[in-house]
Amino acid sequence: MKASKLAYKPVGFALGAASGMIAGAAFKQAWKLIEGEGDAPDALDQHRPWLQILLAAVQGAIFSVVKAAVERSGAQATRHVTGTWPT
Repeated sequence: MKASKLAYKPVGFALGAASGMIAGAAFKQAWKLIEGEGDAPDALDQHRPWLQILLAAVQGAIFSVVKAAVERSGAQATRHVTGTWPT
């Protein structure tokens, strides 16, 4: 295993955890702007209309974008420090 990949393991783990928290906070703020409520509904919430359920699915897209941005930034930082890409 390359040294850069080994060095990136703990960084990648920490960035993964941080990206989850960032994505969760971003979605919560987006949901408040969209619906003005605290929490997004669960898909099985029978008291919510279809539109709210489908809008809540945006959470996955927000999570994916934040995760990709954080992971890419971490890999670039690792390359900057070690001189190689962590693959």
